[in-house]
Amino acid sequence: MELGQVLGALPPIVDPNVLHGAAARDDAAVYRIAPDRALVATVDFFTPIVDDPSEFGAIAAANALSDVYAVGARPLFALGITAFPRDKLGTGLLEKIVSGGAAKLGEAGVPVVGGHSVDDAEPKFGYTVIGEVHPDHLVGHEGSQAGDLLYLTKPLGSGLVATAIKRGLCPPELEREAIAVMTTLNREASAAMLAAHATAATDVTGYGLIGHLANLKGGADVELRAVPFMRGVRDLAGRDLFPDGSRRNHAAYRDQVTWDGVAEIDQMMLCDAQTSGGLLVAIPSYNADRFEQAARSAVRIGVMRGDGKIRVA
Repeated sequence: MELGQVLGALPPIVDPNVLHGAAARDDAAVYRIAPDRALVATVDFFTPIVDDPSEFGAIAAANALSDVYAVGARPLFALGITAFPRDKLGTGLLEKIVSGGAAKLGEAGVPVVGGHSVDDAEPKFGYTVIGEVHPDHLVGHEGSQAGDLLYLTKPLGSGLVATAIKRGLCPPELEREAIAVMTTLNREASAAMLAAHATAATDVTGYGLIGHLANLKGGADVELRAVPFMRGVRDLAGRDLFPDGSRRNHAAYRDQVTWDGVAEIDQMMLCDAQTSGGLLVAIPSYNADRFEQAARSAVRIGVMRGDGKIRVA
């Protein structure tokens, strides 16, 4: 079932305190509890994408925190979500996953205050994260203006890497780079975008760069050669190691993009489904230097159009 069908089954939201809801496909739900306070809530969990259980836990934690950072909020606490085969509990694997996640949340200053677990043949792990933001400082998908500069704060390629790891085909140095990218918090980028008065933002995860860009109102011109990728992922793309999610993304979004001479392999790479990706941020041009100095990993990849169209050249 497509996401639109699932969301269509929900009743319309009439509560005026809901500032961000599911229908808008924003990164997290936001609910105003006072004129100067709003709670932010998100949930995310998935099956293992790397072999090391501690690193899997850390990636899951960074990924869950990312939705809070993407709207400019401060995470407060987390609840763990665990599905794990009971017959393997004695091996210590789950303890390592939980420990890795808790350590990463600790880096963010976020305590784990509870959670829920079920017996499941296929392991899954993640978190619900609750945060807080001033309603006037909330960053959403709408608000960008023509001429705003478009930045990406992490390189792409984690979908390809995860598939290669599962098949035993990923070079060790690329796996290490991917783990370092996926376990990096988007905290610094979030603070930088707030200081630079970002007009719109999202994090890049399962829908790939193009899918998440399509959710940012306004459209953009993207310069392909400026988009950062992890070293070596193009080789994986040439071996057709795209996960199924990347193929679905390409099928869903390719007709929404003007591909100006862009080869299909590059289209697919821009649609690669990511885990714990970077922030995709629109910054007013007059604040570009300020943002680049504060968000050291940010790369300018294009400019917002204002007409809702996406062009990649």
